[in-house]
Amino acid sequence: MIRDQAQCGSCWAFSTAEVISDRICIATKGTQQPTISPTDMLACCGRSCGDGCEGGYPIQAFRWWNSRGVVTGGDFRGSGCRPYPFAPCNSYKCPEEKTPTCSLSCQFGYSTAYAKDKRFGVSAYAVARNVAAIQTEIMTNGPVVGAFTMYEDMYKYKSGVYRHTAGRLLGGHAIKIIGWGTQNGIPYWLIANSWGADWGENGFLKMRRGVNECGIESAVVAGMPKV
Repeated sequence: MIRDQAQCGSCWAFSTAEVISDRICIATKGTQQPTISPTDMLACCGRSCGDGCEGGYPIQAFRWWNSRGVVTGGDFRGSGCRPYPFAPCNSYKCPEEKTPTCSLSCQFGYSTAYAKDKRFGVSAYAVARNVAAIQTEIMTNGPVVGAFTMYEDMYKYKSGVYRHTAGRLLGGHAIKIIGWGTQNGIPYWLIANSWGADWGENGFLKMRRGVNECGIESAVVAGMPKV
């Protein structure tokens, strides 16, 4: 599923929430398929995770999941305990949003209490900075969170295997790495972004693999769910 973070620097929360969702599904052999809420982490983790809509740290979000738990929550006006508060808008074409206020209650009409809706993790860890280790982690436990240095040309990506060629540095960006492949002889990581399905290849990105493109292989993190 491709989600849309809107004009809030919540990529760290989205990527972590998506990896947690997938790993719960994998660990329970599909018997549990929750959509974990990036909003819960974004609003309630506070300085422990970073600075909300101004950016944060996936490894800290995984640690918060371990200690505090995270509730469910879909997209804008969606299902679950705490869905996303901002409407989709192709990420970089809409007004900047402010970090939502932490609320220890679920949206009106949701039948499960906030505390009862919490899902917990049992670990948070960095993956070794090499292709084989990252591939083994994905094959064994599921998708991982990766982060890279982002430049202006990323906004213009449409298809193919991305390599940075132009544009100024904009900062860091966290995403979900779901697999890998080769296109026209170029090895790549297959990445799910959080800028909506209108960006890139229906919301996905292929980034060069094995050359640490923009640092993609240097900051891979993950965690395991309590099941």
